[in-house]
Amino acid sequence: MRLALIGDIVGKPGRRIVIAAVPALIAQRGVELVIANGENCADGSGITPAICKDLWKAGVDCITLGDHIYRRREIYETLDGSANILKPANYPSDAPGRTFALVTARDGTRVAVVSLLGRVFMRPVDCPFRTAERILAEIPQEIRVRIVDFHAEATSDKQLMGRFLDGRVSAVLGTHTHVTTADEQIFSGGTAFQCDVGMTGPYQSILGRRIDRVLETTLTFRPTEFHVASEDVRLAATIVDIDSQTGRATQIERLQWTAASLGLD
Repeated sequence: MRLALIGDIVGKPGRRIVIAAVPALIAQRGVELVIANGENCADGSGITPAICKDLWKAGVDCITLGDHIYRRREIYETLDGSANILKPANYPSDAPGRTFALVTARDGTRVAVVSLLGRVFMRPVDCPFRTAERILAEIPQEIRVRIVDFHAEATSDKQLMGRFLDGRVSAVLGTHTHVTTADEQIFSGGTAFQCDVGMTGPYQSILGRRIDRVLETTLTFRPTEFHVASEDVRLAATIVDIDSQTGRATQIERLQWTAASLGLD
């Protein structure tokens, strides 16, 4: 089977290109399951129920989140009530949301999706490594395809998680930094790995935000609103081919599409 993970969607420009790109991923690239990190969807921070519905309608099968998960209070009910959106599993048990999702690919393969938050240069959370052990034990044994979105800052943290889970999950794909890394590979145990899938949104920016606003605050310490930028919109995703019987990855590929290539400019 073939799946794609779309990197951090930033604001309306990011949402717009995802809605245009997902049908093409399915029809042109044969993608049978689409996962998207949506924690920056709502004006660059958080996600709303309406945005979730738009992404699901476009063909996104599962939404993962990260450290901005609770910026919009209205998302709490969706997190608790919907089966195809999940919180970082190493958040407190009382925090809204599910610790993993079980979704069905278009070829009928059942897939487990897990989100974890890193700890290096991040807010304090439970150990992602021990949490991964616990969640893997909870996933039914017959679910062979298992995907981890590791939302983390440090490449060392991400590489450690990839090696820690090698042979036990199908892929460990990083999000959060908004910068695509060129280290995609398949480890010896059959786990596909990449430090960061990258950003889906405006690239004429500072991580999706207007350059002038970020520069002003950086240089003067005067607070400004970091509005989402609008130019040079691109979709960043990683495609992984997986043997659905064994759960081992067989191929991994970086993908970047521009708005112009999708007829949006």
